[in-house]
Formats: sequence, C-alpha cells, structure tokens
Amino acid sequence: MGRMRGWMSAALVLVTLLLGGCGYNDFQRLDEQVNAAWSEVLNQYQRRADLVPNLVATVKGEANFEQETLSKVIEARARATSIQATPELVNNPEAFQKFQAAQGELTGALSRLMAVVENYPNLKANQAFQDLRVQLEGTENRITVARNRYIKAVQEYNVLTRSFPTNLTAMIFGYKVKPSFTVADEAAISAPPKVDFGKPATN
Repeated sequence: MGRMRGWMSAALVLVTLLLGGCGYNDFQRLDEQVNAAWSEVLNQYQRRADLVPNLVATVKGEANFEQETLSKVIEARARATSIQATPELVNNPEAFQKFQAAQGELTGALSRLMAVVENYPNLKANQAFQDLRVQLEGTENRITVARNRYIKAVQEYNVLTRSFPTNLTAMIFGYKVKPSFTVADEAAISAPPKVDFGKPATN
C-alpha cells in the first residue's frame, strides 16, 4: 500500500511538471486576463449606450434638427444593445464580429451626429448638450483604452495557443484562438461624413 501511494505521488508530481512545462498554467492565467479585459470593454460600451438616450433627448429640443441623423443614432443603439454581450462572446468569432459591427455602427452614427451639430450654434451653446458631449468623449477614450488592453491580452493568449509545444496543450484542453477587434473594419464603419462648414445653419 505504501509503495502504491508513493507511485501515485510521483505520478502526480510528474503530471504537474508536465502541465506547467507545456503552458497549462499560462493558459489559465492568460484566459483570465482576456476575460477581465473583455469585461472592461463591455462596461465602457454599456456606459456609452446609457448616455445616448439623454443625448438624443437634448438634441431633439433643437428646432428643425435633422431627424434622419437622430433616427440613425437611435436605431444603431437599439441594434448594439440587442446583442447579448456575455463573456462567451470571446469564444465565438461569428458572434464577436456581429457585436463589433453593431458597436462600430453606433460609433459612426454618433460621429455623424456630432458633425451635424456643428451647423446648430444654439445647440453647441447648450450647457446640457456640452456636458453630455464631454461625457461621451471621455467614454470614447475609455473604450479605446479598454479595447487596446483587450487586443494586447488576446494577442498574448493567441501566440501561446499557436506556438509549439503549447499548441499541443491547447488541443488537449480545448483552448482555441480568440477573436479580436479589427481596427480597419470599424474605422470604415465609423468614418464621419464630410461636413460643409461654410454652409449656413439650418435653424
């Protein structure tokens, strides 16, 4: 019996060393790091979504404001918030892409809204609108920081997943490459239109 326990203890030590040497512990650490970074991304996107209703309500108070621009912001927010943003999204490339596209569309709609506001001096001077604008700009900056941290965390995790011999550990334990943000695609979606600032205000 004592010899059996000795063999079991030795086997346990060997398995622990093998797992550690093949990157198992690194996968655990980096997976948690990716999930934490993703949670922060979701927090900042939610913060932005929460600002939109007040922003829209304030802009609606401006006479003759372009309704099409407002409608697109409202529709884009509805699409962005209709996607259930869960931790599992980081393991589903297709769902992740849809989430990114929806958030990129909202980014674009808000950019166009801010461009159009330049034609409305009264709205630009509205203190409530200015406060919301500052909050929105701050949130966009936090989104950028959170996204960059997520991109870095995913890059580190994916390198481990693809590298030898840790790719063998990934196959055994089901660790797969995680999707990341594609800056080029979102930039195309969010590019604001050209605004003719020489044009007189419409109000």
